Amino acid sequence: MPKFRRSSRAARVLVPGAVAVALLAGCAQGSGGTASAAGTTAPAGASAASPAPRSPGAVPPAPDGTVVPGTLLVTDFGSDTVTFVDPARGATGSVKVGTAPYGLVVGGDGRAWVATAEGVAVVDTASRERLALIPYRTDTGPVTTGEYRGGGMGIALAPDGRRVYVGVNVPGGNGTLEVVDAAALKVTDVVPVGRRPFDVDVSRDGAEVYATNHDSFDVTVVAAGTLAPRRIEVAPYGTEGGLGSWLKPHYTAVRPSDGKLLLPFEGERLAVVDPRTGRTTIERMTANTHQHGATVTADGTLLTVGTGPIDPDVDEGPSLTVRTPGGAERVYPLEGPHESVAVSADGRTAYVTGGFTRDGYWDGLSVVDLGTGDVRRLPAGSRPLGVVVL
Repeated sequence: MPKFRRSSRAARVLVPGAVAVALLAGCAQGSGGTASAAGTTAPAGASAASPAPRSPGAVPPAPDGTVVPGTLLVTDFGSDTVTFVDPARGATGSVKVGTAPYGLVVGGDGRAWVATAEGVAVVDTASRERLALIPYRTDTGPVTTGEYRGGGMGIALAPDGRRVYVGVNVPGGNGTLEVVDAAALKVTDVVPVGRRPFDVDVSRDGAEVYATNHDSFDVTVVAAGTLAPRRIEVAPYGTEGGLGSWLKPHYTAVRPSDGKLLLPFEGERLAVVDPRTGRTTIERMTANTHQHGATVTADGTLLTVGTGPIDPDVDEGPSLTVRTPGGAERVYPLEGPHESVAVSADGRTAYVTGGFTRDGYWDGLSVVDLGTGDVRRLPAGSRPLGVVVL
């Protein structure tokens, strides 16, 4: 991707003092031209509700079929699997899901929904097996791998667990939001959105769905009832440079207190978007690094991943920013690029995936103690991008 320099910069100032760990309670994970109409041709190799054998590397479930609390599940963008990770011991097994898995979300029933290049994979996290592979209705061309591959990127689950929403990238054109019936295991609706829907999130009441579209500088707000879409441009640096610009939205977190959308940019600016009015306000950030993954805890603390510099002469390296609801920030330096972040149930630990969508990735997680600032590397998975805590 060509480099497009920022027109203005903000000084990097770290706010002193540790973030109160007790406030980090619970994680809401949203956690990937010309218009292209939704097609009806499924990618090659995809089949509705097709079963798959358990991967040879998978570990048998606990005797009572329960999932060990605190286990992590990551998507292996570098292979066709998801990997279960014990935060203390590392990988404990993998399950084949489909080509180049990207985002994932887990429901209260223990099923994981994984956006792959071929379709949405459904994984039983207790038995550790793929239950189905649901093909897309959008024609995304040949199934491929790599940063710009077609197929699912961001994915989210309705609060009642009845519908799954997945952002589908169409190389060379606008993407779609596909709606999956979680009981019937099939796509029921297709909604046009912007280019490369990196992230998908749902409002707390389930009334709206948000597709964050990287290459069109916008968020598509979709009414869950009517599926009517509307576009909100989110471009705090402007849209100069178009597809060649680095200064585009990546991931969004929905603030629990008021439902506003939080989109971090470059460790310098936080775009706070009101999805009802379309208005955006900008707050200052301090990490001065190209930012990707974002999540928010129940109390409104934002965690966002810095992947490293656009311009090494003026930008800082990879990091994790933890920002309190009041705007105070602590920046934890990381070694090498990372992509997404999840938080332990007790709020004391962050898990940051080393997969990254471009070169420079590595096969593992950084485990960050949010109290002490200690960081340790945990080998796990193959270019892991998405991460959830089971």
